[in-house]
Amino acid sequence: MIKSLDDRITLNNGTKIPGLGLGVYQIPDEATAKVVADGIKAGYRLIDTAQIYGNEAGTGEGIRQGLAATGLKREDIFVTSKLWNNHLTYDQAIAGFESSLNKLGLDYLDLYLIHWPGNHAVKDAYRALQDLYHAGKIKAIGVSNFEVHHLEALAEFATVVPVLNQVESHPRLNQNSLREYAKDKGIKIQAWSPLMQGQILNDPTLKAIADKHHKSVAQIILRWDIQREVLLAVKSVRPERLASNAAIFDFALDTDDMTKINAMNRDFRVGPNPDDFDF
Repeated sequence: MIKSLDDRITLNNGTKIPGLGLGVYQIPDEATAKVVADGIKAGYRLIDTAQIYGNEAGTGEGIRQGLAATGLKREDIFVTSKLWNNHLTYDQAIAGFESSLNKLGLDYLDLYLIHWPGNHAVKDAYRALQDLYHAGKIKAIGVSNFEVHHLEALAEFATVVPVLNQVESHPRLNQNSLREYAKDKGIKIQAWSPLMQGQILNDPTLKAIADKHHKSVAQIILRWDIQREVLLAVKSVRPERLASNAAIFDFALDTDDMTKINAMNRDFRVGPNPDDFDF
C-alpha cells in the first residue's frame, strides 16, 4: 500500500508506477499545460492522458514546465496515454502511438493502453503494442475498460501480459470480481472516475465516515481505493483540489469503514458499458 504521492507499485514486468496520479480527461488542450505543471509541482508523478482527450500537446508542455520548475528529470514522471477505437489495425496502432508520442514531445511512454475492447477487435492493435514494447518505445503495455471475458480472450493470443487494466471504479461499482481475476493474473487495476464524477459526494454513508475522520468525502473514497490496492488516476484542475486529493496519507479507514463502503456497490456505471460501447 502506498504511503505518499511518490510511492510506486511494481507491475508484472518490473516497471514501477505511482499509485496515485493525475488524469486530464475533459481538460481543454490550452488549459492542460498549467494543470499538469501544477500537478507536478504539487508532487504528482503520474500523468494520464489519451489520444481521444485531444490534449496530449498540452500535457507534454505541462510536463516540460513541471520538470523545469522542480528540477526533476523525465524518468521521474510516469506518462500514460491510450489508443483510440479508430486505430485498431496493426498499422493504425503504430501510427496512433507515434502521433501521441510526437504530440507529447517525448522519446518514450511509460505506459500505453488500448482504450476500449470493442467486440474483441483488438488483436492486431495489441500485437502492435507488443512490438513497440519490445522495441523499447513503451516501458509497459496494458488495457482499459476490459471485462473478465475480454481479458480471457486477450490471453489466448497475447505474448505480453498486460500490466494494468484501467476501469471505471467507485463505491457504486467496486469491480471486486474483476479485481480478483486480475490479481490472479498479475494485472493491476487502476480506477478512472473514482469519485463517480462527483455524483456520490453527498452520500450520507460517506459523509458520516468523512465526519468521523475530519476529512472530505473525496478523501475518504480515495483512501478506500488506496487501502484496497487500487491504483488511481484522479482528475482535478484546481491547485487546492490537487493538494486535497493528495492529503490521504495521514489517516486510515478501519474495518467498519471499509465494510460500509464495500456494501455500497450497485454495479452502477456513470460511463459506458464496455460490452455495449459503440465503436
